Amino acid sequence: MSTKQPQSAPATTAAETPAPPGRLTAAAALTAAEGLALAGLGVYMLFVGIAGDPDSPQQAETGGITLLALAALPLVAARGLRLGRRWSRGPALITQLLAFPVAWTLYGAGGAMVAAAAALAVAAVAVVALLVNPTATRALGIGPREEAR
Repeated sequence: MSTKQPQSAPATTAAETPAPPGRLTAAAALTAAEGLALAGLGVYMLFVGIAGDPDSPQQAETGGITLLALAALPLVAARGLRLGRRWSRGPALITQLLAFPVAWTLYGAGGAMVAAAAALAVAAVAVVALLVNPTATRALGIGPREEAR
């Protein structure tokens, strides 16, 4: 029998893991804000459907549940971006592409919705610009593929 103890792998510390670039952090923050806004609207619709007096309680409750489910995509993507995960760029970009028609619809509603449409469109353009930036793509490990020879 050996009295030698097996060596464990060295623990990684927070100092060893590089911090994500500011562009990636900003994209994660904006994406998370969009997800939180969707979740808040979903909770509001559920509350109105259950405790309020909507025209159609079933429609309000279904809409609230749908918005809560849709809020998961940007929230998960934002967490992945913050952690520098490569897979998170796709869901974050999809969220922004879906935000453009929503912003257009809000703009068409007029009134106070024009400001909401402008804010949503600006946030979507900003996140797309941040995620296609070479600094962000390098941080996520996305780049041009080397040609096999």
